[in-house]
Amino acid sequence: MTSLLAPAPLAGSDIYERILTAPGGLVVLEDTDSEALIEQFRTIARHNGQSVYVWQSETGMGNLREAHARIPGSQRLGNALRYIQQSIHFGVYLITQFPLPMPAMDSTLLRQLARAPAGHVRRVVLLDAAPTLIASLDDVAVRLSGMAPASQRPRLRDGRWLL
Repeated sequence: MTSLLAPAPLAGSDIYERILTAPGGLVVLEDTDSEALIEQFRTIARHNGQSVYVWQSETGMGNLREAHARIPGSQRLGNALRYIQQSIHFGVYLITQFPLPMPAMDSTLLRQLARAPAGHVRRVVLLDAAPTLIASLDDVAVRLSGMAPASQRPRLRDGRWLL
């Protein structure tokens, strides 16, 4: 049970919308349960037909909409980042399980992907990133919280709960 004093987690669709409207191409998502979020994004991708991918070190990059669709040769993070960089289509790319320390070339590719895309929406979302990685990208990444802002916490007014 969630405490009324603690911020409540946002729904996957709310987080998805916040990612799409982020001002930059690189988003660091904090305060989230990444496994649950990936499953929520899988549902969103199947419902709206948009391209949402997830990269994990043991499996590489796969399409959340089609469970068995994998990008060949994407087990290494650098290869997956180059694939993202060369893509000319809409896409949300969730990246988990970072190799640490991150190679300099991978860090450079993340910085390049952070620039706002010109013609299409392409967002790289870092999940469960190490604090040192987040600190190294702080100047180019947009930080988003998976929790509702304090102003959206329910309050009891005149016997009714208000947001």
